Amino acid sequence: MSFTDRLVLWLHIGFAVFTIGPVALAISSTPRYIRKGDVAILRYLTRITTIFTAGSLAVLILGIVAGQLLHELSKPWLTAAMTLFVVALVLLVLIIRDQRKAVRALDASALSPAAAELATASDDGTLAVPAGPPESATTLLAGQVPHAASVERGRIAAMGGVVNLIWLVVLALMVWRP
Repeated sequence: MSFTDRLVLWLHIGFAVFTIGPVALAISSTPRYIRKGDVAILRYLTRITTIFTAGSLAVLILGIVAGQLLHELSKPWLTAAMTLFVVALVLLVLIIRDQRKAVRALDASALSPAAAELATASDDGTLAVPAGPPESATTLLAGQVPHAASVERGRIAAMGGVVNLIWLVVLALMVWRP
């Protein structure tokens, strides 16, 4: 194995450790903070998920380059691993969408009922609140937190579990190479 082969392989492993680990932790923690109604931490977890999902593309790209350099790109185990990785990336995009929906739902539940009806959501997950005196914009209304974003919480938990399971299967394929 040449120096270039080893370098690409080590970069592939390094990117896998430092991108997939944080995104797995962020998506696993998201349902807890939706349940608590902590919008600030939920925004932070959404940002982490978005950044590290984009960074995990380097894992796929370096994996393809390493497979090509090592002349193993046509092996069935590598094709299966790449396919599963793409499925995980698609699921991560759906998780990011649901995280943003949860942020908007929790933001809307934090507003007074009259302002929540008039608030409009923007693409970046923040709310544009119409001018006027804020009645209780910083506190969540009693009884609405458990119902706000409960659908998103369930979907994120389910898809996050599937994504983490996919990454374990990909890891098994990389280590044992059937």
